[in-house]
Amino acid sequence: MLPSQTYVNISFFQPHAFLMIGIPGHEAVHGWISIPFSSMYTVALTGNCLILLAVRKTPSLHQPMYYFLSMLALTDVGLTLSTLPTTLAVLWFDHRLIGFNACLVQMFFLHSFSVVESSVLLAMSFDRFVAISNPLRYATVLTNNVIIRIGIAIVARATVSLFPGPFLLKRLNFCPGKILLSHSFCFHADVMKRACADITVNILYGLYVVLSTVGVDSLLIFLSYTLILRTVMGLASPRERVQALNTCISHILAVLIFYIPVIGVSMIHRFGRHLPHIVHALIAYVYLVVPPVLNPIIYSVKSKPIREAMLRLLREKRQESQPK
Repeated sequence: MLPSQTYVNISFFQPHAFLMIGIPGHEAVHGWISIPFSSMYTVALTGNCLILLAVRKTPSLHQPMYYFLSMLALTDVGLTLSTLPTTLAVLWFDHRLIGFNACLVQMFFLHSFSVVESSVLLAMSFDRFVAISNPLRYATVLTNNVIIRIGIAIVARATVSLFPGPFLLKRLNFCPGKILLSHSFCFHADVMKRACADITVNILYGLYVVLSTVGVDSLLIFLSYTLILRTVMGLASPRERVQALNTCISHILAVLIFYIPVIGVSMIHRFGRHLPHIVHALIAYVYLVVPPVLNPIIYSVKSKPIREAMLRLLREKRQESQPK
């Protein structure tokens, strides 16, 4: 029995680290490519932190709509910080190695924040539905306690959904020569393809997570806007219809810039194996980097209360920094 046990131990292989890549085929200009990436990360962190501070310090923004916006901003900060260290390490310093366990941790947080963002967008659609269909009961339906419970449920859902992922990967036997990832961060679909074992369970698990979270959320968001549109069409005044729909524009744009890249990433990982590696990389960067950049811009442009609160905050900071 001893020789066979020894053979099993030797034959099971997990790499100490994976090798990441930046923009495939453009390694020589990674230094230049890092400039727009650094700018986008800066805009994402600054814009979303400004929203969080503006809502916190402005009593008039202590309303359900802006609490949900704060959840979205906090999620975007987390999503940005999940990819920023490894992406900039690859682009700035050509530091391409990431430890196996560190990769699994990054993968967990990256996918968890994506699920949280999808759930927050669903909660925001519910907020818009209640505000438009039953405005008189809006404050009594979405109380602070209800919003806190929704937030806890969102985090719990993401944690429970993504918790098995790293353990399902740790049980796999990996190929010694397959340690090169397709991105500068760790995707579940990317990591599992480096295994020299049956990954059917991992594929089914990944499909279940996508369908039970992003899939269900997108259907419910579509349903909520169908009901919102029916309510709006029942309003007597065209001006009231425009005003009601105008409150939804920011959220609709946030939904589109999140779900379109999600669909693109899912389709490419399953059906785009023969596409150039640069296409995989660019779609993934759009999925993870662009929404946190655009969301604060969209809400600051379309929402006058948010824009005024952010500008007031910047003026106060500027006055504090000036010598007296």
